[in-house]
Amino acid sequence: MTTQPLDTRKLGTLDGVLDGLMRRYQERVPDVHAIIQAMVAGGLIGAPGDIENDHIAFRTMGVPHLGVASLEKIFLHLGYERRDPYTFPGKKLDAFWYSPPEPRYPRIFISELRVAELSDEAQRVIHSYTGEVTSDPVDALDLDNAAEIDAFLHRALWRLPSYEDFERLASESEYAAWVIYNRYYLNHFTISVHNLPEEYDTVEAFNTFLELHGFKLNDSGGKAKKSPDGLLIQSSTVAEMIDATFAGGDTHQISGSYIEFAERRPLSEHQGKSKGELKRAERREGFEAGNADKIFESTYAAQTGRRG
Repeated sequence: MTTQPLDTRKLGTLDGVLDGLMRRYQERVPDVHAIIQAMVAGGLIGAPGDIENDHIAFRTMGVPHLGVASLEKIFLHLGYERRDPYTFPGKKLDAFWYSPPEPRYPRIFISELRVAELSDEAQRVIHSYTGEVTSDPVDALDLDNAAEIDAFLHRALWRLPSYEDFERLASESEYAAWVIYNRYYLNHFTISVHNLPEEYDTVEAFNTFLELHGFKLNDSGGKAKKSPDGLLIQSSTVAEMIDATFAGGDTHQISGSYIEFAERRPLSEHQGKSKGELKRAERREGFEAGNADKIFESTYAAQTGRRG
């Protein structure tokens, strides 16, 4: 599927939104700068701009006025197209991915918690916060104003949660606890490794590079998560811990965001081409539910507890 070309004004807005997201994300995730510096020092890239961002991801709550149906409006307006759906029964999640208006932009992955499938107590806690949102907040935005969208994606949608409520949610759904505090903060961005020099252009080789430099990787389902067709391989760091201030001034360390790495191998009809000849559309597209299911756990305590 190909997208229709957008006017330069909308692409300019998209540039502004993505710049704002990445700026705040890098401030929150020191591993980003550290990994980029290691890549430059090792000669994998010449400068940060050489990195291809495979995709970015958001987490949402499936409640009235919010969730995928709300957040996606921003990116659909800016030229993205909704693509395949995914479901994660064990984690009670649904998701879609979105293809960009031009290949130079990252794909987007938006997931949503099926709140109605949680316990009555967890639903009560979630709705006590999200119930403060009485209309779709995206409908009030000027979707051609990058600064307005950027501010929205980084402001509180509901009151600051209590640590007690955060813990109560985490005991049932660590995803729910992450969203109740972090809201629309960028969950991760993704480095495309297949464009790196040959000795680093697979997830397995890049994982080795990362571990040699002291970065902790998510090992749920194995450090390299591979799709059944063998054409999409992914890995991720363990989320960094952040100092979070809760209602009443309580401060605790909780999981923030992380970094993902993706290797998209050529489709069968293009496997004879050299790396320089391959176009983005000639590599494996989309996502894989089995891979993503384990990547979600990069913010879970079983993984963050390994950071040491």
